[in-house]
Amino acid sequence: MMRGQATRRAAPETERGRMNKELFGVFGDRDAFTDFRDEAEFHSVVEGESVTVGVRDPALGVADRTAVAESDRGVCVVWGEAFTPTTAEADPAAWLLENHVVGNDEALDRLNGSYLAVVEVDGDALVATDPLRSWECFYTDAPGIRAFGTDASIFRGLLGDPAPDRTAVLEFLHLGTVLGERTLFESLERVPFDGYLRAASVGEFDRFVYDPQPGDHAAVLADRLGRAIDRRAGYPGRKGLLLSAGQDSRTILAGEPDITECYTVGAPDSQEVEVARRIADQFDAEHTVLAPAARYLGDVDCKVPYTQGLRESLHVHHGGYDDELEADTMYHGLLYDTLLKGYFLEWDSKSVLGVEVPQRQLVDDPQPVAELIDTLGFMPEGSDRLADRVAGLFPDLDLDLEDPRAFIADRLRAELAAGQSRVDSVHNAMDLLVLRNQPVMHFRTQLADNYLESFVAIDRELLQWHLETPPEHRHYGTVADALAMMDDRLLEHRPPGRPHRIELLNQIERFARRKLPLVGPIEPAWPDRETLYEEHDLDEQFFPDDRAVRALPARQKLRANDLRWWLP
Repeated sequence: MMRGQATRRAAPETERGRMNKELFGVFGDRDAFTDFRDEAEFHSVVEGESVTVGVRDPALGVADRTAVAESDRGVCVVWGEAFTPTTAEADPAAWLLENHVVGNDEALDRLNGSYLAVVEVDGDALVATDPLRSWECFYTDAPGIRAFGTDASIFRGLLGDPAPDRTAVLEFLHLGTVLGERTLFESLERVPFDGYLRAASVGEFDRFVYDPQPGDHAAVLADRLGRAIDRRAGYPGRKGLLLSAGQDSRTILAGEPDITECYTVGAPDSQEVEVARRIADQFDAEHTVLAPAARYLGDVDCKVPYTQGLRESLHVHHGGYDDELEADTMYHGLLYDTLLKGYFLEWDSKSVLGVEVPQRQLVDDPQPVAELIDTLGFMPEGSDRLADRVAGLFPDLDLDLEDPRAFIADRLRAELAAGQSRVDSVHNAMDLLVLRNQPVMHFRTQLADNYLESFVAIDRELLQWHLETPPEHRHYGTVADALAMMDDRLLEHRPPGRPHRIELLNQIERFARRKLPLVGPIEPAWPDRETLYEEHDLDEQFFPDDRAVRALPARQKLRANDLRWWLP
């Protein structure tokens, strides 16, 4: 078979617990590829001079989605969602193959979207993430040849009985997220943030670097959000949206008029669901409530594979409800909080009539580790006794830590240091740490594996907005102003946690609801995990014979159960 000649076939049904979509490759020829995988598992297998790649994706060939290309120059695979700078060219693989120059990353810098790219020109092969590493790419040299791919569970099988990485296991249990480029296994690593992989090297690009600029940040955001949504408006089939009562997902309703189905996780009589229902009605869309039940926290095989062993399955809120999601294309508002609203920044506050009111002003002396350690998922009430409680689940692992908080603090400091070349301030370093280790990315991984999913916030123009907008302007108010410019109906039904435009009034109402009798508090957006865990007696499902682990908080018990899926 000549270089660049791809084979296409119908992929077989996938096994339960295995992903429906996958990219897998080797820096080698087709024979090296078939030493590891059966070509029949993939829709397309493409072979170059130094790389062979298989792709399984029912969206192969849909405009702006997964594509393969071959020419006299070489071969190319773009996997995921990608847009070229030329609107007339809808095939991202053909465009990248035509424009990529060895030793020059300009073409990759111009490719827009959430993707992995494998491109070989003149025998030089490169695997590249998008600037935010919104897809994980795993790789190993353990079999004697460098293999790479998107599904960590495949490598667990290929590596036989891989040794666990103790640091990664401890990060997972105590923080809920494995940091940096580690995985749960010593012999398996990840391509870095904004990174690339070659046959004998690995490194980072410099596409994601902070460069704050002056300007009308709300107006620029409104324009860029509109274009980002419009770019993703032409997908086929029945269109759905995971709709919350907050600011984020509702923006898509303004820019995508063909959405017919909206889905909200929550109790049918909750404030969150009521506001979401009004928003859906406002934009003439059907609304379905996904009521909390055992499957909200359970249904392990529907959720845990999508964590890749890197993040707790807790955030795959919708994972057990696929039988109720009647859509072909699915939209969501993931990452708006982090990229646009400075959720993880350290904001100042002042006392007004005994009420602490957050200000649209950053603290002068941020303490990133102290601020982030609990926000990201460290749970001191369980961490001090965690090693003893889960010892029976993982008898071969040394999980003892003298000081769990100090351990996690040290790991966060290392991550801050790893991003220093990309930032201009401590505030931006805080956001970068979170983006480098985004703890909710598997939320969209599950959607992307089961639907034609579109990731609006990853749009190149929005990433540029984040990098160019000073951190003091990345807040709720800027986004609210942008939404008003996009469609003045978008904030007609206000989020339950922010019923007023003036933040002082929001804080006063929260304070009053906490203190006054006969007035209910503002409800949290998500169902209470501890209550659901107890109501559905998940200890009996997860730990029928392990009494010790039951004393931990529900969130840590869920982490232990996730980890057991990966380290049987």
